[in-house]
Amino acid sequence: MSGITASLGLNVASSGRGTERFRRAAELVARADAAGFDGVWTGELYNRSATIAMANFALASKRVRIGSNIAYGVGRSPLIWAAEARDLDEMSGGRLRLGLGNGTSGMMENWHGVDGTAPAERMAELIEVIRKLWRLDQGPVDHEGRFYRVHLKPTTDTPPPLQEHLPIWIAGVNPRMVAVAGRSADGLIGHPMYTGDYVREVVRPAVDAAAAAEGRSPGDLTMMGILMCKVTHDVELGRRQLAYAIAQYAASKVYDRLFELHGWGADQARIREAARERDVDAMVAAVPDAAIDAIGVVCRPGELVSRVAEHAVDYDHLSLTGVPWGVDPVQAETDAWSILTEVESAAR
Repeated sequence: MSGITASLGLNVASSGRGTERFRRAAELVARADAAGFDGVWTGELYNRSATIAMANFALASKRVRIGSNIAYGVGRSPLIWAAEARDLDEMSGGRLRLGLGNGTSGMMENWHGVDGTAPAERMAELIEVIRKLWRLDQGPVDHEGRFYRVHLKPTTDTPPPLQEHLPIWIAGVNPRMVAVAGRSADGLIGHPMYTGDYVREVVRPAVDAAAAAEGRSPGDLTMMGILMCKVTHDVELGRRQLAYAIAQYAASKVYDRLFELHGWGADQARIREAARERDVDAMVAAVPDAAIDAIGVVCRPGELVSRVAEHAVDYDHLSLTGVPWGVDPVQAETDAWSILTEVESAAR
């Protein structure tokens, strides 16, 4: 499509309460399915479940792949992950991509009640156990690990899954987690803060080295990006909204390497100082213009697809999302529809 080399996904957002929220999400998914998107994606937080949303997506669509970017790996046991994934895969007719992440160490400890140390090692073991449980039709599972202990002998016949191999994609920013993807996963879910330079200079080398150490080809892993997009006639306001989102991420040490790579370390320090002072205007002002352009897209109607093509060259799959910070559900849904409409128009 208009020079875009990666397949495209859409992050689904919907407003409303009760059944209305799910109905509106299903409408967006069905339209994305018809428009030719390769994937529709959802995340989860402390008050929303990714697996429930994916079930809704599965029933609302016929062709498009459904996925989580991300669901919290530590939020469910490997057994429950395998069971829910099996149901979702059957519900969708074999269209599931299971996207997992840990969140920060603080989220692991305070939200999920697990030790926040060694998140990469925990993720690698989680993938291993889910894969064993996925093929429970082949016999009992016995696993004694650092983080997980499973001894399960089925008492009834378990049919084989629709997908013999469950596609597991994991989220990673820093080299250690990225290396887990290279060794064990089918895809790497890039963070919305990824830039092309960060992918080429930090991520791909780590993935390739880890894959080679396991005897895997780098082509065995799908590189996924998540691109924050804002389509608006008021480009100046849109850039401010994207800068606000970047500033929210900049407060975390997880992104220090990315800021330093681009020479934005001093800007990051100013953002953090403004955040401590709770000075939103100063936070936004401290985000360099170069960061806005490298991380996301703000454009007028009719320009999105050509701008997306500039970012897509670094990925195999690129999921488009609205700006995730500072917007209410109504605006988030409106932004998702704007993105969908832009892609539909370009495909005609």
